[in-house]
Amino acid sequence: MTTFSANLGFLWADRPLPDAIRTAHAAGFDAVECHWPFDTPPEEIVSALRETGLEMLSLNTRRGDVAAGDNGLLALPGRETEAQAAIDEAIAYAHAIGTRRIHAMAGVAEGPQARETYVANLTEACGKAAAHGITLLIEPLNRHDAPGYFLTTTDQARAIIEEVGAGNLMLMFDCYHVQRTEGDVTGRLADLLPLVGHIQFASVPDRGAPDHGELFYPFVFERIAALGWSAPLGAEYRTGGDTGATLGWLRAMR
Repeated sequence: MTTFSANLGFLWADRPLPDAIRTAHAAGFDAVECHWPFDTPPEEIVSALRETGLEMLSLNTRRGDVAAGDNGLLALPGRETEAQAAIDEAIAYAHAIGTRRIHAMAGVAEGPQARETYVANLTEACGKAAAHGITLLIEPLNRHDAPGYFLTTTDQARAIIEEVGAGNLMLMFDCYHVQRTEGDVTGRLADLLPLVGHIQFASVPDRGAPDHGELFYPFVFERIAALGWSAPLGAEYRTGGDTGATLGWLRAMR
């Protein structure tokens, strides 16, 4: 049976994170994930996870100075100290709440020096994360939602994962981003599956619930299952404010 994780960066984002975890459980989700939980005391997250029996699958490193245009730090030359501090913070928080995956955000950058910085930062970060049994994820983002982001394609991500050569560096495969940039979602996923550490989804092109748009998700989910994937799939979509009103797809899958 296909299982699903609620990404609480988008779903029930108007609620405190512990309340959102409980609400996701009540709605029928099998796991949760989040973006930047650092303002919530870890013990509050642990309490909600224990109460519901859910796992927090992943969290993100901080973006940096968002007001100045930052969207991650690891590929930014000259800001390696900040990047590693963001990694250290994310590892400590993930360890405290039992999360085993961290999305290490690259940032807005381009060119050979950015790539060199990204590889070096990821190499160091993977060593730190491995000591805690944590996997780092890198995610290509499409140019419409994240203009200027360093990592944009799955081929680019694969080359970087292979260059770093760490067993705990994997691909975050977001069907929404891949469809907007490359298309052929199920074909790309089949090709990349050995490198994939987590899968997310949303409708294309509006990034809404997975019940409309270019991708027919019943087929996509069927193909993912046929590939042997059994971990929860991450629902990371924009709800328009009322998450509960968007969950018809989840009830149908159940």
